[in-house]
Amino acid sequence: MDTRCIMKLSPLTRKRLSVFRRDRRAFISLVVFGVLFAMSLAAEIIANDTPLYVHYKGKHYFPLVVTYSDREFGGFLPSEACYSDPYLIHAIEEDGWILWPPVRYSYDTIRYDLPVPPPTAPSLANPLGTDDLGRDVFARILYGFRLSVLFGFAFTFVTSALGIAAGAVQGYYGGRVDLWGQRLMEVWSGIPMLYLLIIMNSFMTPGFWWLLALMVLFGWMRLVGVVRAEFLRGRQLDYVQAARALGVKDREIITRHILPNAMVAAMTFLPFILSGSIGILTSLDFLGFGMPPGSPSLGELLAAGKSNLHAPWLGLSAFAIVASMLTLLVLTGEGVRNAMDPKHTQKETP
Repeated sequence: MDTRCIMKLSPLTRKRLSVFRRDRRAFISLVVFGVLFAMSLAAEIIANDTPLYVHYKGKHYFPLVVTYSDREFGGFLPSEACYSDPYLIHAIEEDGWILWPPVRYSYDTIRYDLPVPPPTAPSLANPLGTDDLGRDVFARILYGFRLSVLFGFAFTFVTSALGIAAGAVQGYYGGRVDLWGQRLMEVWSGIPMLYLLIIMNSFMTPGFWWLLALMVLFGWMRLVGVVRAEFLRGRQLDYVQAARALGVKDREIITRHILPNAMVAAMTFLPFILSGSIGILTSLDFLGFGMPPGSPSLGELLAAGKSNLHAPWLGLSAFAIVASMLTLLVLTGEGVRNAMDPKHTQKETP
């Protein structure tokens, strides 16, 4: 880490970072999760049915970033080149060469040349085997990991922003604002989300943004109670009362004087909200109410394992990655919670 960045941090923040780094279990979990997430972000480079690079008749081609027609490689079709076509591969290799990704299958690539009907057991071509439709399990896990984490990040960011804003308003103003806000939350939290998903699935096509919006409608209340309690306590502090007496605007008091203290408590919940959202998405996909069919979904892979008990590599692979992902996030969350605990930071020397 850059020394100049460290010097800009407050002594308390440096204490918290020191406490977190001393928790080896949490720190290693964060590093491992970061490595896995970085690999998933490069999924197109690791597992893809499109070549990384093609050298053909002295020319350079980059199919991952540029779309080429079949005619570019000696074909006669004006459509996009199909790089899994044996005829096209042979034509290119006669006058050039191809650089393939380590795994030559994407999450939606169906293998029609399998020696036996799918699902097939792990092999050199498919390290984790294929599912019941002949798609590579490793590629689906890699893309599914990225989809789940990005969904969790988006859900955590939006719900946290809404929950912190609602809790800040309720806690700072109190009175009728707090009373009506609490009653609204009690009524809203009583609506069953799963039943609403089943009803809306009957006349709407599920998708990433649609599912995210629906889950945000019922997930924004997770941080309201924590932030509200911090604001109810903080608005009675002397420096807040003094700021009010001096005529400081409410918005400035909320954002500059009370919110930083409330964020400490809220941040300890973020890793658990992230892991919970990933678990919910996986459960919905397993039940068939999540992402559209064919998406790189870990829940769909679990459902395929349940339907094909004679192919244990499907269920075991999906279970291993989901369990590992949630375990890493929970262990990281415990480390963040300990780092934010004053009992631990007071033991640290500046």
